[in-house]
Amino acid sequence: MRVTFTKGPGISYDIAVQRERGPELAPRNGPGGHAHLPHDLVHLLVEAEAGLRGGVFGRLAAGDNGLFWPADPAERRRAGRRRRSKGQRPTPRERADMARSEELAMIALPVWELRQGHIAHLPAYLAPVAVPPVVERIVDRFDVYAARWHALPVGGSLTVRW
Repeated sequence: MRVTFTKGPGISYDIAVQRERGPELAPRNGPGGHAHLPHDLVHLLVEAEAGLRGGVFGRLAAGDNGLFWPADPAERRRAGRRRRSKGQRPTPRERADMARSEELAMIALPVWELRQGHIAHLPAYLAPVAVPPVVERIVDRFDVYAARWHALPVGGSLTVRW
């Protein structure tokens, strides 16, 4: 799966997913985030590095539509009916992976921001927390992708493989 982030003005961005399984998905706007790391890029890097296959991006790669809609209107209607009839709720494992993704993002992003000089102190909720090795690896990946993202002009794109 390839996930493409296209930079908009300010902290806005669009996100498009090209995958091998499931219907083609329509691009969507991202929720913003950070001038150096879009919110969805943070989660993609966290989930990939931590091996969270039940997170948003692992589920997308497996064929789930997640927060996206199929590009084809007929497929979109079918997906909506399937979702309502099946009650498409995440499994306990998927919920655990999504919660872990949130937890790791809440640790890794401030650690990265501190190391880059974007903030002066870690948030109070992190003060007594030791940084686990997985967070160190995530922060290293943030370094690589943040520099690329920040260098892009508005309209420029960055593609990450899952």
